[in-house]
Amino acid sequence: MPDSDDFALDLDDYLAHIGWEGERRPGLATLRGVHLAHMRGIPFENLDALRRTAPSLELPDLMAKLVHSRRGGYCYEQNTLLATALRTLGFGVTLLAARVVVGADRVETRPRTHMALLVEVPGDPQPYLADVGFGAIGALLEPVPLKTGTEFEDAGRRHRLVRAPYRGPLELWVLEAYAGDKDGGSWKAQYAFTLEPYEHVDFEVINWHIATNPRSPFTQRLFVQRVTPERHLLLHGRRLTETRADGEVHERELADEEEARLVLEVEFGVEAPEGMTLLS
Repeated sequence: MPDSDDFALDLDDYLAHIGWEGERRPGLATLRGVHLAHMRGIPFENLDALRRTAPSLELPDLMAKLVHSRRGGYCYEQNTLLATALRTLGFGVTLLAARVVVGADRVETRPRTHMALLVEVPGDPQPYLADVGFGAIGALLEPVPLKTGTEFEDAGRRHRLVRAPYRGPLELWVLEAYAGDKDGGSWKAQYAFTLEPYEHVDFEVINWHIATNPRSPFTQRLFVQRVTPERHLLLHGRRLTETRADGEVHERELADEEEARLVLEVEFGVEAPEGMTLLS
């Protein structure tokens, strides 16, 4: 991520926006708290990509959009902002590129298009997987230790990391989320990654591809989510899905553009640009 002599992260503004009032010492409690606050404080949305426009990943633009405006962003924006905040707080952060494998038969059929973070806590030999930009109900709410054979509960969700066969020289890690109730559910693969470091310039290219390619899922239909302690809210095209903390699910179809814009503003805290078409 490029350093700038002209602009630095306003940590006070960022932390106030996400509602984090805890300590700023670079420890595990701070990492978990900031991660969860970010997840609940900044919605996931693809409005720029829906207009076939690649959103800027430069820090001044991220602050203007995600912190100082009624907007959110998708993985490259969200995790770039979090990575900058964590580095400012004193954590070590490595950018990772992951293959989203939800619904895939084989890992190799999916490209590396998702950004995740590997975070080092000073004084702790254990690295952590962090990710505030995965737009799915299987997303992490808090970071999890990078180790296999253990199930983690992060703010009510259940995750684990497993290793999968891979022909490359690096080990392949897979993040899995538990879907369903405690007795009748199953583990579902979310994304796969190696620990090869990626750079800001790598994600500039991936970001442009995902936001402008007509075959990208983010250029085809509206995709917005918001997480609160009580529910997970998802708007995918016209379908609004509310999943409550107890597992109860409610779905309905939005009628028209006017309702879509109203739902974005009231339920997600997102103000859509004037004149853009939200529903196809």
